[in-house]
Amino acid sequence: MKLSHIRLEQFQQFRQPLEIDDLGEGLNLFAGPNESGKSTLVRAIRAAFFERHRSTSLTELQPWGDSSAAPEVSLAFTWQGQAWQLEKRFLKRQRCDLVAAGETLNGDEAEERLADLLGFQFPGRGASKAEHWGIPGLLWVEQGAGQEVRDAVGHAGEHLQSALAGSLGEALGEVTSSSGDALMQQVERERSRLLTSTGRPSGELREAQQTCSTLQEDLAQLDEEVRRYQASVDRLGELKQQQQEIDAARPWEAQQEKAGEAEKQLEAVETLQQQHAQARRDLQGNQGQQRLYRQQLQDFETQAQQLGKRQQAKEDARSRVEAYQASEASVQRLLADAGAAYERAADRLQATRQRDHRRSRQAEHERLAKEVTQLASTLEKARELRDELQELSVQHQAQAVDDKVLGELRKRDAELGQLAVRQQALATRLGYSLEAGQRLELGDQVLDGEGETLLLEEAELSIPGVGRLTLQPGGTDVADLLRRQQRMEAERDALLQQLGVADLATAETRARRAGELEQAQQRARARLEGLAPDGVEVLESQHRLAVQSRDQLAVELARLPSAEEDADLPSVAQAQSELDAAGEALKAAEQAEVDHRQALGLAEQALATAEAEWQTLHDELNASDRQQRQREARDALTDLKVEEERLATSLQALERQIDDANPELLAQDVERFTQAAEAMRRHAREREAEITQLGVRLETLGANGLEERRDEKRQQLEAQQRRHDQLQRRADALALLLTLLREQRREVTVRLQAPLQKHLSRYLKLLFPGAELTVDEELKPGSLIRTDAGSEERGDLEALSFGSREQMGLISRLAYADLLKEAGKPTLIILDDALVHCDRNRREQMTRILFDAAQRHQILMFTCHPENWQDLGVMPRDLRALKGQSQAGQAVSSIDL
Repeated sequence: MKLSHIRLEQFQQFRQPLEIDDLGEGLNLFAGPNESGKSTLVRAIRAAFFERHRSTSLTELQPWGDSSAAPEVSLAFTWQGQAWQLEKRFLKRQRCDLVAAGETLNGDEAEERLADLLGFQFPGRGASKAEHWGIPGLLWVEQGAGQEVRDAVGHAGEHLQSALAGSLGEALGEVTSSSGDALMQQVERERSRLLTSTGRPSGELREAQQTCSTLQEDLAQLDEEVRRYQASVDRLGELKQQQQEIDAARPWEAQQEKAGEAEKQLEAVETLQQQHAQARRDLQGNQGQQRLYRQQLQDFETQAQQLGKRQQAKEDARSRVEAYQASEASVQRLLADAGAAYERAADRLQATRQRDHRRSRQAEHERLAKEVTQLASTLEKARELRDELQELSVQHQAQAVDDKVLGELRKRDAELGQLAVRQQALATRLGYSLEAGQRLELGDQVLDGEGETLLLEEAELSIPGVGRLTLQPGGTDVADLLRRQQRMEAERDALLQQLGVADLATAETRARRAGELEQAQQRARARLEGLAPDGVEVLESQHRLAVQSRDQLAVELARLPSAEEDADLPSVAQAQSELDAAGEALKAAEQAEVDHRQALGLAEQALATAEAEWQTLHDELNASDRQQRQREARDALTDLKVEEERLATSLQALERQIDDANPELLAQDVERFTQAAEAMRRHAREREAEITQLGVRLETLGANGLEERRDEKRQQLEAQQRRHDQLQRRADALALLLTLLREQRREVTVRLQAPLQKHLSRYLKLLFPGAELTVDEELKPGSLIRTDAGSEERGDLEALSFGSREQMGLISRLAYADLLKEAGKPTLIILDDALVHCDRNRREQMTRILFDAAQRHQILMFTCHPENWQDLGVMPRDLRALKGQSQAGQAVSSIDL
């Protein structure tokens, strides 16, 4: 199998189409740094073969961030001398078209043909996985997976077995023949009706087992129902006896009477508790009134002492008010001075800023003047380049040739040349040698002397004095070549007319001239972009704006004061510092004035308060009823003390009565007797309900014939158990037969391994001379056997280093490819960044191995280290360059359209 053409579009990082042609039959090396698209190209090939075109779960194939894209892959390859063309589109407008040996297939039919050809299968749903990839999954090595070969062989095992069986022919006997496979498949089908692949019951056996289990459960349930029936009969008799012995005496009524007596005693105690609470409240109220009268008498004694203190406080407050009033004039004077100094500093700062503004505008005016001059020069050069570019565009348009049409013209010219050669080989040759003065007429052609002419179609030969001969070239190939020549000449003439040229040489000359003009355009465009990146119009706009800004600044500068008026002004920073200092002084003066007014206000308020308090206390001490109120307070206090003693004695007596009655215990007795009566009533009701329920249940169960149903169920179980035993014996016999057939197949597998061992040895001796790689019965690589200093070393592949496992994995895959090729199966080997862990000596050996394998298989190798494969015998193809060429071709096609 030879892959010849790859095209992908809107596929992951390849948003624009990427096309790769002229793939070689052997080694094809693609190079590029990380993220250049190597793995994406491999993923596209895998998707073309492995993924269902109608799958909706392949959104990872779309370019990042473009959910509307429809990834598309097109492949062309040859197999057994016939051309195959595959085209697939995913997610949007899904389709799959396969042209196979002149037959066109679509959709699922096309995909199944590919799976049969290459030896893989499609998933039922979702994305394809490694277990579906079969032979391609073994030969197409993903990045970082070169050392993992056993699983890939397992997934391709069935196809490898088929290839080995085909290569050995009839020597394998009936076990590996189609009849042997059919026998094993028949045994497997029969066994699968009774057992699963893991030996668990299925089909009729599982149904029989489940039926036995169900019958056993039903029988156990009936046994349990019979037991419950008998227990219910015993329970009913027991309950009726309890009803006669216990419930007839109505014992709950006595408990209810006891609860009533205890509740009456508790009500009497609650009355005493209410009296006790009232007496306590009366005592607390009496004590509170006594505290009020004592406080009133104490206030009468302290008022005379407080009058002198109020007089002194009043004099102190008046002195503070007078002091604040005396300092008010100096505070106002300081505030006025600070305000005037601040205004002078602010005016000075404004003048300084105006001076600096004039200087900055002057500098900006000078900068704009220079910019206007520079832009004018640049604009003039840009206009010249724009005119030159327009002239080049006109010339290029006059010389432009459609590359696609020119390519078709070259192709037709070459085909006409090939046809001419074939006509020379197939045409009927007419040789002639005529006497002097004699001539013949061949159609419109006159023949004389000696010579030879070629006949491609029927012609008449006129012989003077004799007559005419009709010459018909033999065979259909000549006529077909003539028709093809005429058709191609017509096509060539149409292409020449489309290009407007007389011949191919003129078209080639115009194409070369168009290329030269295009390069001149690119150079002129690059120079123009350097002068005017955003276009000449933008540059003109920039020039106009610069001129306008310069003129406006000139007008503004004319209005500003001259520099001589600001000669003695400080810097802006110094003027700002002076203003800040004046501001701080003004702020301090304003705060001092506020503090003075607040202090004066507080002093005046304190004076008013002190005078009011002194007057109130003075009026209270000189009131006419003061003595009378003192006597009334003393008499009331004496009466309250007598009442306090009486209330305390009554409270103690009530406490003793309540303690003797023990109200907490009485409340517990009420609760206890009430609960006991309710429990007895509830038990009686529950017994009566249970007796009723048991009576109804026993009548129902007795009518159903439990024991008869149990006997019938036991008979059904015995019959079904016999059926289960019969099916189990059949399942065991089929399992034994299948085991024997498989053991015989494994014996034959040893003979199947010989061709694979031959191919493994071919490569292994280049890497490990004298070594041997074992293969197990599933054709998976096993142990590596080497000889060192006369002793044999044997180790599993997993025990080797990562690099050695990667090398052995590739060797194994190449051996499988040779085996498949011998069996007439298509092979294609893809290596994505394989052998990255080789040392220099091992890489040289692997290079020899790859070159040898490329003599029999097509190999697509992708690497980000092309310097490691300089001795591989092929030049690496830069994937970035391929991408650029495809994008450039797409751009040219868009311009032509």
